[in-house]
Amino acid sequence: MNLIIRLLLNAIAVFVLANVLNGVQVDGYVSAIIVAIVLSILNLLVKPLLVLLTLPITIVTLGLFLLVVNALIILLADYLITGFSVNNIWWAILFSVLLSILQSLLQSFFEKDKKKT
Repeated sequence: MNLIIRLLLNAIAVFVLANVLNGVQVDGYVSAIIVAIVLSILNLLVKPLLVLLTLPITIVTLGLFLLVVNALIILLADYLITGFSVNNIWWAILFSVLLSILQSLLQSFFEKDKKKT
């Protein structure tokens, strides 16, 4: 149940950011849910491999290259999903940073409500 709630919170974050940012488009609620699922799968399977392969440049840039890795994951999701599009890597980096912040905020609100009950 917790996984479903997290995916729905991520889908809400994707939908909100797609409406706020000009360079990111999502067709609707269902596409936002699909984007959340695909991003979760890509973060689980592809991201560790990319982080391992880019470890030397990540160390040299003191971890800032991980922003590029996250943007590449988002661009890969753009390639895989027809109802989701990102204009370029700069929009993907901005989307990645804002998505991480919004996910953290939404999940912290969820955790506070969960602790109260």
